[in-house]
Parts: sequence; C-alpha cells; structure tokens
Amino acid sequence: MIRRQRLAAGVCALLAALAAGIAYPGGAAADETEPQPAPKVELVLDVSGSMRARDIDGGSRMAAAKQAFNEVLDATPEEVELGIRTLGANYRGNDRRTGCKDTEQLYPVGPLDRTEAKTAVATLTPTGWTPIGPALLKAADDFGNGDGTRRIVLISDGEDTCQPLDPCEVAREIAAKGIGLTIDTLGLVPDAKTRDQLSCIADATGGTYTSVQHKEELTDRVGQLVERAADPVVTPVATEGADACAGAPVLKSGLYTDREEFGKQRWYKVDVQPGQELRASVSVADDRATDPNYGVLLRAVTQQGREIVRGEGAGTGRTDAISTGLRYPKPEADDDTATPETVCLQVTNSFSAAPGVKTTPGMPLELTVDVVDGPSAAGDVASFGLGRGWWLLGALVLTGFVAGLLWGWLSRWRVAVWRTN
Repeated sequence: MIRRQRLAAGVCALLAALAAGIAYPGGAAADETEPQPAPKVELVLDVSGSMRARDIDGGSRMAAAKQAFNEVLDATPEEVELGIRTLGANYRGNDRRTGCKDTEQLYPVGPLDRTEAKTAVATLTPTGWTPIGPALLKAADDFGNGDGTRRIVLISDGEDTCQPLDPCEVAREIAAKGIGLTIDTLGLVPDAKTRDQLSCIADATGGTYTSVQHKEELTDRVGQLVERAADPVVTPVATEGADACAGAPVLKSGLYTDREEFGKQRWYKVDVQPGQELRASVSVADDRATDPNYGVLLRAVTQQGREIVRGEGAGTGRTDAISTGLRYPKPEADDDTATPETVCLQVTNSFSAAPGVKTTPGMPLELTVDVVDGPSAAGDVASFGLGRGWWLLGALVLTGFVAGLLWGWLSRWRVAVWRTN
C-alpha cells in the first residue's frame, strides 16, 4: 500500500514538473555583452589595542585578521576593485578627540595589486581607539561617484569608543543617501554589546552580521563577502515619494528605494496602458528597535481616490523586513484612442519606534514595479494568476481524474485476484 502511494505521488510530481515546464518557458537571458561597472569592496579593519588579545586558536586577533587578509587578497576575483581602511591604527595617546579621528585608507579602492596590499597589511600593529562611526563615514566616501556594487566589510572586536556618534545612526544615514552601499560586519570573539552594535550596523544597510571564533571562519566569511560583490545584482534607483498622489513621482518598471517615517505614507504613480497588468510589491525594513504589532499596506487607487486593489502584511515581533504586493490588470480598450490610466500607489506602515529610538531618517523602503502584458480576457482578474494557463489546469484535472479511475479499477482487480487465490 505504501509503495503504491509513493508511486502515485511520484507520477503526480512528474506531471506537475512537466506542466510547469510547459506553462513557464525559460526567459531570455539578459544581454551580458553590455559592460557593467566594476564591483567595489572596502575592508575596514579594527586595529585598536584590544586586537592584541590572544584568544583565536592560540594566536592574537590581529594575527588572525592578517592571515585572513592575505588569503582573501590572493583569492579576490580580477573584476573586483578592492580597498583597505583601518581604524585605531596610529594614535597611542589618551586624548579622545584625537583618538576618534584615527582612521585612514591603507590601500585605495581600485584595481588590486596583491603584493602592495599585503605589504601594507603586514605593517599594522594594534594601537589605539575604536572609532567605528568616523571610519564608516570616511569609507562611504572612499568609493567616489559611479554605479555598481559597493560593499563595506567591517571587522571589529569591540564597541565604538567615540560616542555620541552612534555607528548605527551613521549606517542609517549612509543607507538614506540611496547610494546602494551595503555594510557587512564581523565580530571577533564578540561580547553581547559588540554583537548588538555590529548587528545593528549591518541591519541598517541590508548587510549581514557574523560572529567569528576561529581563523578559518574569518578567512572563509571575508572571502565569501568579497566574492559576493562580483555577483550580478540590480541596484535600486533612489526616489522620493510624496505625501499625496498629486505630487507623486511617476515610476516605470524597475526597483526603487526610499525612506518612510514611522506611521507615515508615501505615494507614487504608475502609468498602465489598456491590456497591461501592474504588479507591485513593497518591503519595509525595521532597521531599529520597534514596538510589537505592526504592518505595511500597499494600495492601488485611482487619481480620484477610489481603491482598485490592495495588499497588506503584518507582524507581531522583530523581523528584518515585512513585505506585501498587489496586481491590477487594465482591460483592453474597444478602440485605439484609449489613453493610459495613471494608478496611484500608496505605501503606509504602522510601525512605532521603541522608547528612546530615533525616528529619523525613516525606515528603508524598497518598491518593485513591473508593468507587463495583461491576462488574455479583459474581465478575467489576472485569471487567478494563470492567464492562458487555464487549459493546462483543465488538462491536469482531467488527467488526475482518469488516473484515479484507473488506479481504483486496478486496486479492485488486485483485491479480487487475491480473494480468488
């Protein structure tokens, strides 16, 4: 009996796979001949006095970092432009104001000379303070102007010692500039406060945080992050939504980034031609401590304010982001004189900041807009997402019905034979 059930499940899975292949043929590959801007990465290394601690596989934290840098420099892809910045590497004194300015670019972001970069790293000695915030501000400027992937990899073993310049706020300000800069953080044998701070920095820019206890972990993770920069990505276009539909920017198909304050709304416009379908989705990241019970709402309305369709999502605890989406098909026109319809997209959130948390800049918002050919029938509201796939659904239902009849007949026949014998 179990064997027959598994066989039936396998047949159904095979039919589903074949159907998926028919219904959704592979899309055409993107044009890879167009030259893309070189991905850029800057490694930001903490060289403060605490890096002398000998608690990573019997050696110092500084030694582990140097070894990781040497191996990563050897493995860096040719297309990646890489730079190195230090913090706390030069000033040995006790003057806080001077110590909090101690950050310098050890190797400029650009084509990599491995020997020169390794030589520069070899000279580093654990020295001074931990000015993470000032180092991130300088690192953001090290990339210059231009497009392409930009990634900072911050390696530190302690909290920033230059408060009140909060490195989390610095990261949020960098993200608010809309320059597509991601900050990944690694904590060397971190305590709870260090872990929280480095996680906050990464969350603010859509990056990742990793706790490191061993040399191999450090080498592997830094190498992964550098290689990831070479992966093709779509960089969101910075836009600024309005407080009302009338003054909203007109968006075309693409990926956009914006900032939205707690409990506020942002408006955007999209022109939809007759016979087209608007597909939109939005994600809002809670990049700082928020109160529980929140949600995000995405509405498509006419310019007169009539709601067409909506999508909403809700949460009750801390998440990295909360998302929702919607679809709106515009029926085909009866004549050729029909004009496009301007659809207003409204993004609203019900987040509220936890006590003592700054509300500016607003939370990161990412909006995807796609305008495609609509469903085959004007009155068919996206055909429940199937479009012209109804015939395939009918064929699958019929196939399942016939298979069920045959299976039932075979089962009865086998039982009759068993009883006879």
